[in-house]
Order: sequence, then C-alpha cells, then structure tokens
Amino acid sequence: MDPTSTYRRRWAILSVLVISLLVVVLDNTILNVALRVISDPDRGIGASQAELAWAINSYTLVFAGLLFTWGVIGDRVGRKRILLIGLALFGFGSLLSAYSQAPEQLIAARAVMGVGGAAVMPQTLSIISNVFPSEERSRAIGIWAGAVGLAMGIGPPLGGLLLEHFWWGSVFLVNVPVVIIGIALMLFLVPESRNERPGKIDPMGVGLSIVGLVLIVYGIISAGERSSLADPDVFIALIAGLVVIALFVRHEARSDHPALDVRLFRDPRMSVAVVAIVLMFFAMAGVLFFITFYWQSVRGFSPLHAGLLVLPIAAAQIMVSPLSPLLVERFGRKLVCASGVLLTSLALGFYSTLSEHTPVWLIAVAFFVQGAGMAMVMTPSTGAIMASVSPAKAGSASAVQNTARQFGVAMGVAVLGAVVSTVYRGDMAPHLARLPEKAPGSATASIEATLVFARSLGPEGAGLIAPAKEAFLHGMHLASLCSTGIGLLSLVIVLVWMPSSGRVERQDRRRRRKREGHSEG
Repeated sequence: MDPTSTYRRRWAILSVLVISLLVVVLDNTILNVALRVISDPDRGIGASQAELAWAINSYTLVFAGLLFTWGVIGDRVGRKRILLIGLALFGFGSLLSAYSQAPEQLIAARAVMGVGGAAVMPQTLSIISNVFPSEERSRAIGIWAGAVGLAMGIGPPLGGLLLEHFWWGSVFLVNVPVVIIGIALMLFLVPESRNERPGKIDPMGVGLSIVGLVLIVYGIISAGERSSLADPDVFIALIAGLVVIALFVRHEARSDHPALDVRLFRDPRMSVAVVAIVLMFFAMAGVLFFITFYWQSVRGFSPLHAGLLVLPIAAAQIMVSPLSPLLVERFGRKLVCASGVLLTSLALGFYSTLSEHTPVWLIAVAFFVQGAGMAMVMTPSTGAIMASVSPAKAGSASAVQNTARQFGVAMGVAVLGAVVSTVYRGDMAPHLARLPEKAPGSATASIEATLVFARSLGPEGAGLIAPAKEAFLHGMHLASLCSTGIGLLSLVIVLVWMPSSGRVERQDRRRRRKREGHSEG
C-alpha cells in the first residue's frame, strides 16, 4: 500500500486498530462484572478472592512483561503481522478461558490471553504514529483512548446480559467473533510497517521482569489471603521479588538492547506521565475489583443491573477523551493532567462513604467524575509519552505506556484486594467462631463464599448475612481511602515535576534547530 493510499485510508485504519484495542479492553471490563458469578460454587467454579485476583493478574503480569518485547518484534518483523498473531492468540486464550473447569485452568488460560494482548497493544499505537501526520496524531490518540471508554461502556452491560441467559464462560467466548472481524478487516486495510533499524530482543530482561513481578504479586495476594506477612513463603517471595526487580533495573540500564529502556525516563514528559498512569490505574483497578461485589453481593443487584451501573464511567471516557487534546492545547498538559488526577481522587474518596443504602444516582455521579478524570489523565499522558520519542521508537514508547498501565492494574488488584481480604477475614472470624457447626476455612475467602455457606445452613445462617456485608464494606472503605491517598500522591508528582507544554516545546525546537545546524555544517 503506497503512502498516498495509506494517508487517504488513515481513519479507516484507525477504526480497525480501535476494534483490535476494543477486544482486549472489552475482556477485562466484562470479567469485572462476572467475578461474583465465577466465585459462586454452584453457578461458577468456586474461585476464592485470591484465585480471582490471580485470574486477573495472570493476564496482567504476562501482558506487562511481554509488551516491550512484542513492541521490538513488531518493529523488526512487521507491526501488522504481529498484530494478526496477537489477535489470533487472544482469541485462542478466550476459548480456553470459556471452557475452564477449575480456577487453575482459568488462571492458565488468562495467561495465554495475556500473551496475545501484549502483542496487540503496542502495535496499535505504533501504527497510529506512522500513519497519522504529527498535526493529527493527538486527535487520533484521543480517539484511541476513547475506545477504552467505549469498551467500558459495552463490556459490563454485555457481560451482565450474557450472564442472565448463558453460563459464565460466555463472557470470554464473546471475544472470538470480535477477533475474527478484526483480523478480516486488518488483512485488507492496515498497511505493513517496521523500523528499519529495530532493536534486539532481550530475553534476560523479559524473564527477570516477569519473575520479579510474579513473586511480588504472589507475596501480596498470599499475605491478604492469610492475613499475615509472617509465613516464610510470603516474606521470602516479597524480598526475592524486590531483589529480582532490582537486578532487572540494573541489567536494563547496562544493556544495549533493553526490554525496558530505562534511558527513556530521562525525559520528564516520559517519567512523570508514566508515574501518573501507574498510580491512577493502581487506584482505579482495586476499586473496580471490589465494586462488582458491592453491587451484586451487598446490594443484591443482578449482573446485568451491575453492568449497566458502570455506564457513567464509560460515558465520561467517551465524551472527554476526544476533548482532552483541545483542553491540552488551551490550558497545557500539566493543568489538564492535574485536574484529571484531582477529579479521580475525589471520586475514589467518595467510595469510602458507601453504605448498603447509598442512593444509586449519587454513585453514578461519582462514576462519571471518575471517568472524566481518568480521560483527562490518560490522553495527555499518552501524548506526552509518544511525543518524547521519534516515530521510529514509537513501539518502545507504546510498550512503556501499556506496561505502566498493566503494572498499575496488577499492583492495584493485588494490594487493594489484599486490604479488602484481610479486613474481611478479620471481621468475620468472630462471627463464624460462634457457630455450633465449624465453618470451613473457605467461608471467609470472599463475601460470596460466606453467603453461600450461610445459605447452606438454612435459618441458622441468616445471622451471618448482615455481618458479612458490614465486613466487606469495612474492607472496601479502607481500600478506597488507600486509593485516594495514591491519587493525591500522583497529584503532587504531576504538579511538581510534570513540565509545562510550552517549555518542553521550546526545548524541542532548540534541539531541532541545533540538529539542523549540525547537518548543514
């Protein structure tokens, strides 16, 4: 496909890339509304809170660990080719997930999906950077970011609708037709592109990053599951994980072909934007993890009702993401990003006040504020990351952005999930100890496990329902306050260290003039 034809088809190409992004994000938004059903021993596979966290994080950790490598491979062998391979792997992993018979099988299948998703994500932004001219790139990235909001809007209601009529595996099976449509359109519309001087693959860096993150997440989730850091395997995993991550950073700093180019972080646009994305997704992921249990287990709403209630977040993302570039042009990247962080933090703080009877419309307003805030953070931060590198290194920058997002998600689910789990177990232990019949240890694995156990006891178990809801709300409130604190920390970092757009653009112009002067000489 010649450059002129590519330019004419650039918006059609963007629509295909959005479909590719949509299916990856859609899966996680659908999964959130299905967590409660998957944890049900009768309707699902009886996954515990820790197993649910691993079902999310097995995908997230593989995704984050392989993003940079897939970005380099795409630069080397062709971004379209890797995008097609990634979609095919993602569809295959979706099939395996849909027909899993045990939590362990679901965790493994989700890891396969993570391999495919990691191949898809960096190629989408790389192709955008190569297809769109610089004056249109911010708008295209805004639409790309808006696709995340669209997936948040489609995913939960679609997941709820599927769960109303089909078995829980249908929330994964729905990915397959979207993958097929994406592959078919991509074959005809998307041009092939590659970096003429691609980097080398760094298997040592990839291995160290995945091992380190898995050890840390294992330690955090296990600590929450057992309500203790004292077990040898827990603190050994945490210490070993930190040591491996330190070795990873040291290796990357010395490598001439790093899996994660830490030298990119010398540009404050890159470093501050990455920190903002990590902290925001850390805060948001934990909230979305437990809010589905709030709607379905505490409030008693159906999965479809719970899915529809997430629509305000999606609507805000869809509305605000395309407007963010205009806001950045008028007010500057720092002010827009800081305002988004503040709005998100206010919404997260509000969740610490939720009760069993909080008006739904009030929560919907908070969801809209959160979605708007996230859009105001994501678009300028993504733009800052992509602007800090040349188009030839777009794959690397895209991988950094997505790695930051997935790392934030993994840590948020692990840490905030552990907070909820620890508080819940501690609050419920006295109530279960008073029962004449000894409760199994799994009864405190999650609120849904407790409710299933209470129903099995008949009238005698009715006294467990109110304490279970109170214990869950207590854990959710504490996790929300932790999220708020993380959000406010992100606000301080953005205000203090994010450079203003005008100053950075002046520095870029000086660098370009200097390079042009050298080339003329």
